[in-house]
Amino acid sequence: MEAALMTLATGFGLGLSPWASGTVGSLLGLPLAWWLLGRTRRVQAGVTLALLLAAVPVCHLAEAQLGAKDDGRIVLDEIVAFPVAVLGQAGARAPWAMASAFVVYRVFDSTKPPPVTLAEAVPGGAGIVLDDVAAAAMTWLVMAGGLALWRRRQASP
Repeated sequence: MEAALMTLATGFGLGLSPWASGTVGSLLGLPLAWWLLGRTRRVQAGVTLALLLAAVPVCHLAEAQLGAKDDGRIVLDEIVAFPVAVLGQAGARAPWAMASAFVVYRVFDSTKPPPVTLAEAVPGGAGIVLDDVAAAAMTWLVMAGGLALWRRRQASP
């Protein structure tokens, strides 16, 4: 059971990367987000919420096993939170938009501006997941604005 838990928590080992483990681990969030965007908004929200809720105890147990608060090897939180960054934004399925969302998400997650820092202060698995949800929500706002500007530019002659 511990091996399966750590496999999930480390993103099938991607979180063990010697450099930028959060970014490397987050890569698994890209195909997940792309797949979800092909579903109805209700399914996107439901699956994303279920994955986030399931990640809380996994991240909590992995943190206890690794012995460090929000250990960098734990990347399940980054994987399941990334879809929040593009939730309901069909235009984000374009490769350039998905790549942009990924870069913005990683900047917010790694620099931890408020409210990401505040969410990270929550103890245990909830805090591990919440800071990534906050980073993804901030990314969602950036993407919504960026995609709206892009659509407006495409529509004008």
